Amino acid sequence: MRRLRFSVPPLLATLVVWLGMLLFSSPTQAATEPYITQYLRVTEPVAVELDGQGQTRWFAPDDFVVGKHLFENNCKNCHLGGTTLPNPPVSLSLAALQGAVPQRDNINNLVDYLRQPMTYDGTEENYVCRQVPESWLPQEQVEKLAAFVLRAAQKAPGWGTSDF
Repeated sequence: MRRLRFSVPPLLATLVVWLGMLLFSSPTQAATEPYITQYLRVTEPVAVELDGQGQTRWFAPDDFVVGKHLFENNCKNCHLGGTTLPNPPVSLSLAALQGAVPQRDNINNLVDYLRQPMTYDGTEENYVCRQVPESWLPQEQVEKLAAFVLRAAQKAPGWGTSDF
């Protein structure tokens, strides 16, 4: 039995692939997440403080979308709207994050806290907030979660207050 072979010129194949991507690719997630654009005011990459020493890291709108989803799936039960239900006086407001020891108002310190939760004054382990090991959330994801929390603390009206 003889097989028929079809030859598609490379240019035509490239055109078909490109057209398929154009027609079936989805727009960026940030455009479908009004919370990110409206309340966090993120429509393009934003610099977030990395280390308390003036270093910053850029996070794209889609990074904040990922961070928001991680927050909703893992933190929202105790931190609805940036409040802290088990300990209401210690919220995720910017002032509260800045008042913690060490301060938790930058990516590295907030990630350190998530990896090893400590009490607000930094003197002992905090068993109320669950530890986020690398095996659960890789570094890149936990940084996006931290960026979302920090941006919400800076920009979202009512974040970390009882007025959310």
